[in-house]
Amino acid sequence: MATDQLSTVFAALADPTRRAILAELSERDATVTELTAPLPMSMPAVSRHLKVLEHASLISRSRVGKWRACRIEAAPLREAADWIERYRRFWDASLDRLDAHLAAVQAAERVSHRMGVDGTSS
Repeated sequence: MATDQLSTVFAALADPTRRAILAELSERDATVTELTAPLPMSMPAVSRHLKVLEHASLISRSRVGKWRACRIEAAPLREAADWIERYRRFWDASLDRLDAHLAAVQAAERVSHRMGVDGTSS
């Protein structure tokens, strides 16, 4: 069963090490050695994370002489952000409806406190 691209992107983003690598690559292109330096793991472990990111099309690698530079690829991140944006709009609208409902309940409570138990003004 083939995994869709969005699922592959989210699976890659699920790991904090891979997110840290993407954060570094958002600042500049870097080699595996440069990406390994701040991380508490070996170069082969970082290379495995890079393969996951590359499989998700979140990074690309190019060879410059004997160095392999990694570069972030923004398109898959944009697709993930667009998918998330739909749900942000849903929650914003839900929270707006909740705010309106709470305002109506509070207004009704204010009116009922002003009115006596028998329905007459205090």
